[in-house]
Order: sequence, then structure tokens, then C-alpha cells
Amino acid sequence: QVQLVESGGGLVQAGESLRLSCAASGSIFSINTMGWYRQAPGKQRELVAHITSGGSTNYADSVKGRFTISRDNAKNTMSLQMNSLKPEDTAVYYCNVLLKRTYADTYARAYWGQGTQVTVSS
Repeated sequence: QVQLVESGGGLVQAGESLRLSCAASGSIFSINTMGWYRQAPGKQRELVAHITSGGSTNYADSVKGRFTISRDNAKNTMSLQMNSLKPEDTAVYYCNVLLKRTYADTYARAYWGQGTQVTVSS
């Protein structure tokens, strides 16, 4: 089994900051890409940012310059530092991890966290 536990969501005012964290545990052989997605009410889930095992990052245009993704490969954890938050950042944020559970796995499989609510008031 693999567990992804997210933390750090909450209610803040526009311009403030939040830091989200995701910890992966359980039967894990290797982790490839880790990422954050978000889903606002009535909208499709969208990629916010992702980071490869080598540290390469990619961000949605809407968060570039405001959000920073990072990971600790030794601890199987990932964080998202969110600065200068805007009301349009309000959404449920999901941790997504692409991993192999054993050395014998041919392909990595995607796992999702339960989601954490981020609400930004104007």
C-alpha cells in the first residue's frame, strides 16, 4: 500500500502565503515525478506544478513567480510554497506522485492524495 498525506491548507487573505506538504509512505521502490494539482468548484483539475526526481520543475503560467515546488528525495516528501496568493487560487489541492512499488514494476503508477482545501479571500 502507498499513502500520500497532505497538509498545510487553510484560509488566508489575498497577498498572504501558505505552504503545502505531501508525504509519501508505504511500499515504495522509487519515485519519479511529484506534483500538485488543483480543482476549483465547477472546473476541471489542473496541473499547478511538478518536479522530477532530478529536480527539474514545471509550473502553470498562472502561478509562475509566485509558487515554488520542492522535494526531499530521502524523505519522500514534497512541498509547495505559495506566495502572493490570489482569490483565483482557491481550490482543493491534490498531491500526485508517480512511483514504482517494487524493482520489478515495468511502469510507474500514479497515486493521489486526499486533497487539502486552500481558500483565499479578497
